[in-house]
Amino acid sequence: MTVRNANMDDIEQIMEVYCLAKQYMVDSGNPTQWVNGYPSREMIEKDIDKRQFYVCEEEGQIHGAFMFVIGEEPTYRMIEHGAWRNEDTYGTIHRLGSDGKCKGIFQKCLSFCRERNANLRADTHKDNKTMQHLLEKHGFIRCGIIYVADGSPRIAYQLSGEEE
Repeated sequence: MTVRNANMDDIEQIMEVYCLAKQYMVDSGNPTQWVNGYPSREMIEKDIDKRQFYVCEEEGQIHGAFMFVIGEEPTYRMIEHGAWRNEDTYGTIHRLGSDGKCKGIFQKCLSFCRERNANLRADTHKDNKTMQHLLEKHGFIRCGIIYVADGSPRIAYQLSGEEE
């Protein structure tokens, strides 16, 4: 499996990955995290244009998708009930989704991101037990609560490299 920058020709496969990921969320007790058209096609197209959107691909088939950017994430400026482990430059993983047909998507994403910046942040919904488990299994530490653009809370995590 390889990770590469997404391009506009990938949009249909990416949207299918997200459709399957949303259904998994609903089936696993997380029906309210990705709603109202989120993540939108327009959002993904903008991230592709900025070269901040990636896919996990095997034999020409996209099985995972995510956004990764190095630099400040505006929704991370304020954190409640805790603190970030450091304020060094960090990379943020957003909108990681899998079609469920291929194992190791999270690990592939994490390895790819850590090669670019060992100090990583991510957040997830309180009902997204799968993502919480994956983050914690791979060394991310719960740091507190942040609020996304629509004002809803998310559990904030950081992997700073100090954990190793």
